[in-house]
Amino acid sequence: MIESDLAAVGEALAVGRVALGGGEIPVGAVVLDASGTVIASAHNEREARHDPTAHAEVVALQRAGAALGTWHLVGCTLAVTLEPCTMCAGALVLARVDRVVFGAWDPKAGAVGSLWDVVRDRRLNHRPEVVGGVRAEECAALLEEFFAAKRGRGVL
Repeated sequence: MIESDLAAVGEALAVGRVALGGGEIPVGAVVLDASGTVIASAHNEREARHDPTAHAEVVALQRAGAALGTWHLVGCTLAVTLEPCTMCAGALVLARVDRVVFGAWDPKAGAVGSLWDVVRDRRLNHRPEVVGGVRAEECAALLEEFFAAKRGRGVL
């Protein structure tokens, strides 16, 4: 694990914590350009937008594309607090992101090594590098706290 990956996931954690105020599942994502500068960030916005596709990764990719003026995110890294799902993994491939760095593994819906491995499927035209488990305990704890609080209020 390199220091820049630890810092990037730390940035994603900070963004994910913001989601708590809106009742969103606290997943945060940041997109960094080739120099390591954050060019976009997002947290889950499914509740706020009433949009099942408003996952942190997808929203961050949209914002990065707008910032760069292109959907080709070659040279970019996406750092996220939770292993991407199949939808987000597909978006990462389509956006041509070079690297995916994530925190907590998702054995129920993860598509970057856990349940599926979409981003490394040799049949696809692009395969980003993947670094998983960065600050995994911190990322998992944020999610566990959120769901414990929801269960405590009888919301789930």
